[in-house]
Amino acid sequence: MIDGDGGRPRGGPLAGVRVVELAGRGPGPFGVMVLADLGAEVVRVARVEDVSTGDDESATERALRGHRRHDLVTRGRPSVALDLKHPDGAAAALRLIDGADVVVEGFRPGVAERLGLGPDLCLDRNPRLVYTRMTGFGQDGPYARSPGHDINYVALAGALEPLRRSGQPPAPPLNLLGDYGGGGMLLVVGVLAALVERAVSGRGQVVDAAMVDGVALLTTLLHGMRAEGSWADDPGQNILGLAAPFYNVYETADGRHVAVGAGEHQFYSRLLALIGLDDEAEAELVRGQSDPATWPAARDQLADVFRTRTLDEWSKLLESTDTCFTPILTPAEAAQHPHNVARGTFVDVDGVVQPAPAPRFSRTPSGPVSPPAAAGEHTRKALLAWGFSDTEIAGLLTSGAARQAPS
Repeated sequence: MIDGDGGRPRGGPLAGVRVVELAGRGPGPFGVMVLADLGAEVVRVARVEDVSTGDDESATERALRGHRRHDLVTRGRPSVALDLKHPDGAAAALRLIDGADVVVEGFRPGVAERLGLGPDLCLDRNPRLVYTRMTGFGQDGPYARSPGHDINYVALAGALEPLRRSGQPPAPPLNLLGDYGGGGMLLVVGVLAALVERAVSGRGQVVDAAMVDGVALLTTLLHGMRAEGSWADDPGQNILGLAAPFYNVYETADGRHVAVGAGEHQFYSRLLALIGLDDEAEAELVRGQSDPATWPAARDQLADVFRTRTLDEWSKLLESTDTCFTPILTPAEAAQHPHNVARGTFVDVDGVVQPAPAPRFSRTPSGPVSPPAAAGEHTRKALLAWGFSDTEIAGLLTSGAARQAPS
């Protein structure tokens, strides 16, 4: 098994699982990153157009190459550059897929078939293959062939509208909900489930992972609350929408913010006691915890208190207490927080700080993280590792069906 540098051995619970990734954007690379983090042997098939041209490359090309070196969701696997529109490039991709357990593609519906890499052909050649299709809207339905991005899929799934406060427009949570939570993670679940089923049946299958489906799945609790009448469609009325004083964010004296999630009675009582409220005020707020009519005034009262101290002062007072309190950290601060340092939640790979693989395993821990590969960086080495001969590789490079990035 080869690591993302084309040579080092890998470890992890997915050691021995071979994955071909037909390079795309967004959820596909993230999902495959997770598979690679967990030990799968992945080869990423990049476009030949993305390969650096060497010393004569333009400033734009150099900038793009620099971005790709920090494209952390492509970490942990070697890169082979193939022209999938070239008959020899498509044939080479098919040979890689023949030797794989999993293939992941993120094209619009119908594109893989036009390239001669569709699931029917691939499964006919490799009946044990888990053929995974990652899209925004899915393989069928009125929107199936429509373009879109994270914000569109979250909106259509009904998850964007609730992400707003009264009088404000919806605020997408970066691209974490569509691309990664409802997309890449759904891809991983589908792959793992299909591999488990294959161990029983001996047969592969097609996994249709759509971000709209995944984001909708993440809203299951919300739909249950609506059905029982405990979710208000108007913003500013729901606990999870930051209506309650005990589940909210508050500004500090230095313009930073803290998060409070003290939903349980005992945690809320402890919080109110520690922040310095007198006994009468504390008792009044505790009595009103279950009464939404009291929440706006209570929020204002707590907001006034939290503005009296800085983030560091509140952290020293409240961290590690039974108050469900945390400081709201920047990404840089999160990597340096003592809890995350103690657990090794972040790692430094070639000077780039990034999240470590997760989850953790007692018997088959994941191997070390390797940096992202440039497009085509391992074309020769990875093709050799996947069974191509030197002569065959030379032919692919000469014909333009494959490209090796200059060293």
